[in-house]
Amino acid sequence: MARPTKWNKEIEEKALAYIDDYQMYGDMIPSIEGMAEHLGLHRDTLYDWAKQKDKGFSDILGRCMQVQAKTLVNNGLNNTFNSAITKLVLGKHGYHDKMEQDITSSDESMKPTVIQLVSKHESSS
Repeated sequence: MARPTKWNKEIEEKALAYIDDYQMYGDMIPSIEGMAEHLGLHRDTLYDWAKQKDKGFSDILGRCMQVQAKTLVNNGLNNTFNSAITKLVLGKHGYHDKMEQDITSSDESMKPTVIQLVSKHESSS
């Protein structure tokens, strides 16, 4: 038997208030952990609510993470946040470095290998 839920409209309003005023609660960025602490709940409870389609809590958690990413990007760009920490946390949002290398020596002794795919119909002609 499932235990009764603490979910109610007041919890929803407090969660939304946290997203808008996370700094008032001592947080540099909004987070699921910060929201859970503000609500007096364990973060797993919030994740469980997010899985239940009838509550709509997944939108609240999604908005929290969206505001978190925006805050990280803006404060990383204006150097308010440490760039290494910003980069690390943004990795949780799908951001990553992309590096391309073209390895060619100045005397062209190291050239990239080109592999060409040819259909068997073209090669038999």
